[in-house]
Amino acid sequence: MISPALLWVFIPTFLLVSLTPGLCMTLSMVLGMTQGVRRTLWMMAGELVGVGLVAVAAGAGVAALMLRQPALFAIFKWVGGAYLAYLGVMMWRSRGRMAISSGDVTLPRAPRRQLLIQGFVTAVANPKGWAFFVALLPPFLDASRGLFGQLLVLVAIILMIEFLCLLLYAAGGRTLRRLLGERDKVRLLNRIAGSLMVGVGLWLALG
Repeated sequence: MISPALLWVFIPTFLLVSLTPGLCMTLSMVLGMTQGVRRTLWMMAGELVGVGLVAVAAGAGVAALMLRQPALFAIFKWVGGAYLAYLGVMMWRSRGRMAISSGDVTLPRAPRRQLLIQGFVTAVANPKGWAFFVALLPPFLDASRGLFGQLLVLVAIILMIEFLCLLLYAAGGRTLRRLLGERDKVRLLNRIAGSLMVGVGLWLALG
């Protein structure tokens, strides 16, 4: 298993990285604002599956190979980024299932599958996430010990920290909605959320 001394370094390192605003954290805040924390859990589930997949792939050396295939990443990034930007435009116009309902107009909630896929694609299509895990995980893996056991522990810690940070950002989005949630400010809130979503899409496509 992993040395406790290494864990004392690994945990605060990854906690600091997770708390830093990024693609997934921004998406969690936007959905917390527009869908509520409970509904955002579906996005979080997809994101955590994606992060776990990337972390395992990085630990197993697959990420190094993936990073050598820029064309594959480019296609995945552009498709995912364009979709998120489209959702952002719809939110900015107070339309679509991702937008916040006003007092006199009730919009349907985003389907759970859509939220799940959003989280997964955002996590897996982020090349910076792959590069980060390639750089972060190997120094904490001891070649003289079983790789599977070490990787299992590290990935479990990563997912727990990631989940807590996603919850924190989603709660922040919900708080912002409550502060600006009066009927005459719903359009403004939709435009804020839509602009952030477009930003996430561009970030994903161009990052």
